[in-house]
Amino acid sequence: MLIHEDRLFPADPGTRRIARALYAHVAKLPLISPHGHTQASWFAKNEPFPDPATLFVQPDHYVFRMLYSQGVSMDDLGIGQAVIEDPRKVWRIFAQHYYLFRGTPTRMWLDYSFQELFGFKERLSEKTADHYFDSISEKLTKAEYLPRALYDSFHLEVLTTTDPPNDRLENHKAIRASGWKARILPTFRPDSVVDPEFAGFAENIAKLGEMHGEDSGNWKGYLNALRKARARFKELGCTATDHGHPTAQTADLTEAEAAKLYSAVLAGKADAAQQEVFRAQMLTEMARMSLEDGFVMQIHPGSFRNHNQYVYERYGRDMGADIPRPTNYVDALHPLLNKFGNEKGLTIILFMLDESTLSRELAPLAGHYPCLRLGPPWWFHDSPEGMMRFRELTTETAGFYNTVGFNDDTRAFLSIPARHDVARRIDCGFLARLVAEHRLDEDEAFEVAHELAYGLVKKAYRL
Repeated sequence: MLIHEDRLFPADPGTRRIARALYAHVAKLPLISPHGHTQASWFAKNEPFPDPATLFVQPDHYVFRMLYSQGVSMDDLGIGQAVIEDPRKVWRIFAQHYYLFRGTPTRMWLDYSFQELFGFKERLSEKTADHYFDSISEKLTKAEYLPRALYDSFHLEVLTTTDPPNDRLENHKAIRASGWKARILPTFRPDSVVDPEFAGFAENIAKLGEMHGEDSGNWKGYLNALRKARARFKELGCTATDHGHPTAQTADLTEAEAAKLYSAVLAGKADAAQQEVFRAQMLTEMARMSLEDGFVMQIHPGSFRNHNQYVYERYGRDMGADIPRPTNYVDALHPLLNKFGNEKGLTIILFMLDESTLSRELAPLAGHYPCLRLGPPWWFHDSPEGMMRFRELTTETAGFYNTVGFNDDTRAFLSIPARHDVARRIDCGFLARLVAEHRLDEDEAFEVAHELAYGLVKKAYRL
């Protein structure tokens, strides 16, 4: 077996028995994936995934960033290629270096997929590479491995994509028109038209105006175009926005100040400080719009995006070179919270890459403001240890009910059930410890386990 049935449960036998019972209570609940980066086109076209390398290696920056860190060329991995020229070669390189993932959550996710979806019992290695490749390739041709069939077999109830405002959402429309009843929903990600440092920023804003019949060359027209874009997303079931800003900074400018700043930013005349103020103001504007249309806001700050200039220039964005950095929430969010923090109709989900803020800033903020919720451990902290630290550092102040369950935030479709399984096991282990220490009654632990696995995410994302 590649994965043990008691993986991630407490080592103490008595506590482990409680964790097993809690996990059995939630293991088969439907999966809610309210934030991720899978492609709507997979489900619109419902075509077979082409090969194991394209499925497991090429879309997963957790995989190829580790290989790159050990000197494996991204060219040799087919990164940046529309179609991998030699997928078997890529797979062999991956298998040869599989030992690099020992002790990482990536290894746990992959082993789960290899065993549970494809039936492998022997570990991936240079020796087993071709057997894996041939077996997976054969199964990918079968009807039960098509994207829609996998969606159903994963027991997914909702799966969201992440989409820029200028996306016409044709694939989402095609899914709906097909009559398939699955809930594949878009998420509104406006970074390309609110971040002056985003490549093609001015052109993106011009296109935004053209698409929505507004003059985006002025502040009022720009905001109107954003509102119309959000309405278009809402028609296709969108319930949330997502904001990947460098910081959590917000602002509360007057309309005249905002219009003047917008003109400078659009003309390319704003310096770095002014660009940061503009992004800050746009978080506040997005909160205002969320009060109007009911969208949930997700703020994902704290990443130095595309840190490796060479990789960015050669392969593009989101190629595994994003690095966490310290993030301030208390001062940064104060302007927005002064304006909207007491609005019960607003939900803002905060994520972190700076764990030092969990007990000092984020848990106290979410434990007070009605609009704030804490997102689950994200990205570099989407790990067993990260999840446990999150519960330990936030529960005492924010409780369980100011958190929002789990989201997988993945481009790797087949890792979704594995990631949710890890989260459910860790949460059940944490609850089991509270029961064993007589800090929580067992009947309450069962209720909380259900909420963490299923209930809180549906409520928070208005699903």
